[in-house]
Amino acid sequence: MTRQLFDFEDPERFVVGTVGMPGERTFFLQARTGNRVVSVVLEKQQVAALADRMEQILSVVHGTNMPVPSVVDDKPLELPIFEEFRVGTMALGWDDDVKKMVIEAYAVTEEEVPEMGEDDEEGVDTLRVRLTSDQVRAFMQRARTMVASGRPACPFCSQPLDPNGHVCPRANGYRRQP
Repeated sequence: MTRQLFDFEDPERFVVGTVGMPGERTFFLQARTGNRVVSVVLEKQQVAALADRMEQILSVVHGTNMPVPSVVDDKPLELPIFEEFRVGTMALGWDDDVKKMVIEAYAVTEEEVPEMGEDDEEGVDTLRVRLTSDQVRAFMQRARTMVASGRPACPFCSQPLDPNGHVCPRANGYRRQP
């Protein structure tokens, strides 16, 4: 299968965003350079894991005294949003030659995922982005805000509350009201 490789060497924008109401949101990673915009779908847990792993890598590269990003992108996703693929696996690394973090997101597949940095013409669709430390910190802050802005947790069982309440396992099947 011919591989689509969406490579962003120096993106103007790399963000996570959502479409839909809490509990029914779809999470997107979106990269843009000029008029070229690529959007891929991923799960909320993948967003949280990506932000955590980015922080771990930055702490190894820069130590524990990481400054707060100077600019945080709080604008909505670029429209129109076209899903290129759904993310299955991600890989992260630090390119010391250019002092940038490399993020690769691979499409869900039964095939073997390529080694990071491979540019073969055959294989799994891939989004590759290289980010400066400031871009990474801004992405992490926005990603954590997006993940935290979901439905509130039940104070008894910690499961997400729907607007109409939910059947709490700690209430033996009775519906708890929000």
